[in-house]
Amino acid sequence: MPENALPTALPVSLDRESTAPLAVQLADALRAAAAAGQLRSGDRLPSTRALATRLGVSRTVTAAAYEQLHAEGWIAGRHGSGTYVTTTPPGAVRAKPRRPASAPAETEVVDLAPGGPWAGGLDRAAWRRAWRAAADAVPLFRPQRAGLPEYRAVVVEHLLRHRGLAVEGGLREDVVLATGGTTAAVAELAVAVLSPGDTVAVEEPGYQRAVEAMRAAGLRVLPAPVDHEGLLVEAVPRGVRAVYCSPAHQYPLGGRMSAGRRVALVERARRDGWLVIEDDYDGELRYDVAPLPLLAALAPDVVVHLGTTSKILTPTLGAGWMVAPPPVAAAVLAHRERTGTGPAAAGQRVLVELARHGDLGRHLRKLRRELAERRALLVDALAAAGIPVVGDDAGAHIVVALPSDQAEQDLLRAAKERGLRLDGLGRHHAGRPRTHGVAIGYGACSRAQLAGVLPDLVELLGRAKSTPG
Repeated sequence: MPENALPTALPVSLDRESTAPLAVQLADALRAAAAAGQLRSGDRLPSTRALATRLGVSRTVTAAAYEQLHAEGWIAGRHGSGTYVTTTPPGAVRAKPRRPASAPAETEVVDLAPGGPWAGGLDRAAWRRAWRAAADAVPLFRPQRAGLPEYRAVVVEHLLRHRGLAVEGGLREDVVLATGGTTAAVAELAVAVLSPGDTVAVEEPGYQRAVEAMRAAGLRVLPAPVDHEGLLVEAVPRGVRAVYCSPAHQYPLGGRMSAGRRVALVERARRDGWLVIEDDYDGELRYDVAPLPLLAALAPDVVVHLGTTSKILTPTLGAGWMVAPPPVAAAVLAHRERTGTGPAAAGQRVLVELARHGDLGRHLRKLRRELAERRALLVDALAAAGIPVVGDDAGAHIVVALPSDQAEQDLLRAAKERGLRLDGLGRHHAGRPRTHGVAIGYGACSRAQLAGVLPDLVELLGRAKSTPG
């Protein structure tokens, strides 16, 4: 191979508008070419000077790229001869075999399962700016067990503006804590506040990841039924230590707990010594009325409020929060100190920067508009076909009830064959499933995907609804 030329089929292009350094881009391109087989073991690479001339960059860029690849084992220099590609390192990504021309393309899977946020709606410029600003912060030399003070300040402001909760005690560590998300917070409460063998009542159907976190801590989980108004308070078994619920938007059925039940739940919690764990996973997302008041605002003495950035932004941040009675917060902090655990600071810093520049508020406003329009598109299409939906005008998913478990399983199989990912209600039960249907999310996919699959979705649901129970 001539020294002044790369293999003719090797695509090396540098984007000077990208935030990634040119040396990193070049190293990535050469590494990918070697992994894909476009460069093979023994191929001679041009000198750093010749490559710099070819690409129109300084020799510093090409030298830095070669140095990185040499350290990783992709290339090696031979004294007096040049630089050569080595054997592909073990474990490297290899090119997938090319599909024969006659083979059909794989069906694109459209994600209609609940729980996925509208990550595609994030302002990428704001996202990059927040990460760069977060990286400028001085690295921690001691972990912040309660969470970064500036992050907790953002949480307090967010709860006041978007959830109507004025946090008593402000930023004291005995009230507001950062978490890794709602499930991580449930796991902490299960080991820091409750004890193995304690009984916890959970909504049925309900959020099974929280259930499994409790069971992993040795807790006994008892299902409590729900209806269109949320948890049936009178059906909660006696003798429980805690009750886990999602009153603003019950998961997965989508109902909201009525005012009367909220009062009844709080009164019984105080009388029977319950701790109420309020999972407010998407309480910011209402489209018919203002976001519903939190249980924590009604009874901060017996309610632990949990929130997360996963549904309003992205799970990438791994950031959530807990507002708890002081004894509960103290127990969680003591557990973190004993075990050396705590939430990561990186995601907290990014949220702080998003809030600092107003990007968090702008995204929430855009998110509500987008999801409200998607919900209307989906609900209107189903209504036109005579298919009713379950759940309030909120969140990022709806539920369609089905007559039997068989109808649910048949629908899931048929949807998968057409490239649609749905979620059956059967798996959301801690006990034997009593409610049948599918939950349909409209946040993770694009609006074009949602509109494109509506005819198939309506057809499949209509067929499943007519299945004998």
